[in-house]
Amino acid sequence: MVALAGLFEVYDLYQTAYVPAGLVRAGIFSSGAGLFGVADQAAFAGSTFLGLFIGAIAFASVVDRFGRRPIFLGALVAYSLATFAMAFQSTATGILVCRLLAGIGLGIELVTLDAYLVEIVPKHMRGKAAAITHSISYLAIPLVALISYLLIPIDPYGVAGWRWVVVIGSAGALGVWWLRARLPESPRWLANHGQIDAAERIVANIEAKIEASLGSKLPPPPLSVPEQFHSAGFAEIWRPPYRRRTIMLMVFNFFQTIGFYGFTNWLPALLASQGHSLTKSLLYSAIIAGVYPLWPLLWGFTVADRYQRKWQIVVSSGAAAVLGSIFSVLTVPALVIACGVLIVGANTLMSYAYHPYQAELYPTAVRARAVGFVYSFSRLSTVFTSFMIALFLKEFGAPGVFVFISISMLIVAASIGIYGPRTRGLALEEIAP
Repeated sequence: MVALAGLFEVYDLYQTAYVPAGLVRAGIFSSGAGLFGVADQAAFAGSTFLGLFIGAIAFASVVDRFGRRPIFLGALVAYSLATFAMAFQSTATGILVCRLLAGIGLGIELVTLDAYLVEIVPKHMRGKAAAITHSISYLAIPLVALISYLLIPIDPYGVAGWRWVVVIGSAGALGVWWLRARLPESPRWLANHGQIDAAERIVANIEAKIEASLGSKLPPPPLSVPEQFHSAGFAEIWRPPYRRRTIMLMVFNFFQTIGFYGFTNWLPALLASQGHSLTKSLLYSAIIAGVYPLWPLLWGFTVADRYQRKWQIVVSSGAAAVLGSIFSVLTVPALVIACGVLIVGANTLMSYAYHPYQAELYPTAVRARAVGFVYSFSRLSTVFTSFMIALFLKEFGAPGVFVFISISMLIVAASIGIYGPRTRGLALEEIAP
């Protein structure tokens, strides 16, 4: 159920890579300088991630206050409606305003998903659960790439192709009514707010289903240090041991998004800068996007809970730095696609590993607002780096963009490798005492 909601979210988020080409074709966006004298694609990505920043930093506290489930569902409706409204805009300003509003809903949703997932699955499978959730959610990436490839160059029934792409993405709101009756609240959140009986009923229901599936009783849970449930404010994340973790994750998030979204959101534009036509750029992007669901599935059944998540992040970010440099100088289509597929593998390893990792490092009382705060730095970073990538692409071409990306990924590897604590196989109360 989390992955289904994630699929809608990923589809909406990755429109940033494809819809601008259709907006240029429709004459709504300029291929050069647009609103406020900056590239319209950069403004489109910038408004999206500005919204993500606002949603993560300004509204994450409501997830800790009102619960994971209601905010999870409300944010899904909010960004879906904003996306639906964008499909009916005919000016660059209208597009960017709708994109900003959708970004706010997406920012809240991403924080809620991270907090919820680590609280609802046991310690021995948090990595695998995150990987499988990413795999299902990432089905949206080849979907939006394929739909964009088929529809953006044409006008089905006289309606611009980009509008069809956007309307299809807004269907996430329809899934809320199915999710509403089936998604339980986080038992940890309930316990932290004194609702022990409600938490017990949810856990007992989960145990009963598993026992029915296994055909036998579950063994008693191992004794561990109980979590000290309490109310806490924003100041909690600046006290030891969380202060060091907070600073580390601020640096990590600021730079990781440069590598991840710098490649993904700008892939068609980077390919076009290397001399490929719009149709071929979209086709190559669609082929590369097709492997997004496969990589986290592979990682989930091989390395997810076998190795420390911090080292998975270090290795993947280092690999992305090297592969990005190679990608920038390739011109043969087969090699471009092959290298792009490997970069996707490195990026997905980093992504599925860091999402549960940063949520594991904080206690239940402040988990969502802590994740929202550190995660907001990745969104703030992308607001500026969208324009920086546009500038580097114009002045230095694809090689300049990838030098920028590679340096950022090396900073990511250093921050987590040096300061990141170990979390594999530990209960949440052992990681965040």
